[in-house]
Amino acid sequence: MSAREVPRGFTVLIPARLASTRLPDKPLADIAGLPMVVRVARQAQLSAAHRCVVAADDVRIVQACEAHGVTAILTRVDHASGSDRLAEACSLLGLADDEVVVNVQGDEPLIEPELINAVAQELHARPDCVMSTAAHAIDELADFLNPNVVKVVLDRNRTALYFSRAPIPLWRDGMAHGVVSALHSPRPLRHVGVYGYRAGFLRRFPDMDPAPLEVTESLEQLRVLWHGERIAVHLSATAPGSGVDTPQDLERVRKALFQG
Repeated sequence: MSAREVPRGFTVLIPARLASTRLPDKPLADIAGLPMVVRVARQAQLSAAHRCVVAADDVRIVQACEAHGVTAILTRVDHASGSDRLAEACSLLGLADDEVVVNVQGDEPLIEPELINAVAQELHARPDCVMSTAAHAIDELADFLNPNVVKVVLDRNRTALYFSRAPIPLWRDGMAHGVVSALHSPRPLRHVGVYGYRAGFLRRFPDMDPAPLEVTESLEQLRVLWHGERIAVHLSATAPGSGVDTPQDLERVRKALFQG
């Protein structure tokens, strides 16, 4: 999105679940004097969103947000995924079916507000799509081969064709003795886990049958493609700030904010 474009209205929803196997009470982890989920909300509030709401599964998260002036709502504790939690939040907030919602993960305290704007604008510009997301070029072979780095391939209109943990698209001539030895040009794309939705689609998403591909890859967005829906993809010039999954990630983000 160019600097001159004014993003159309949208809501940011931040799902926050207290339980975490690798980092207990993760949303409340202190980062430079603020709970992590509040840090995420503060970044989202710098975007063009007309509303930013944390959808929490525990009253302690709601209280922490309210103590710092962040709007939060309490959702059920038994949701199978963040998408289910967001669907409930859409209903609790009474969002119209055509309203655009951007899902910002509650463990992304370094997310750039402009990336949030761009994902929202991408969906506003694509009435043929029910979702939008983001991607950026991969520069390191290790990232291309890493199954924890999700890749995406696009058509000429920047609509997602497929998401995978496998190295796709695979450059045939970049193989040496059956092993990928080089990246091709144009560079393969890394998927960035920020999503835009139309609220009506988000409400019906939990009732859609899980897709075999989704189960195989453990990637929920494949359910959307399997059911014949379309996902628009914003291409970012740079990689986003790292998220927080482990104690080591938390220390890295603390240092990055302290140095900043």
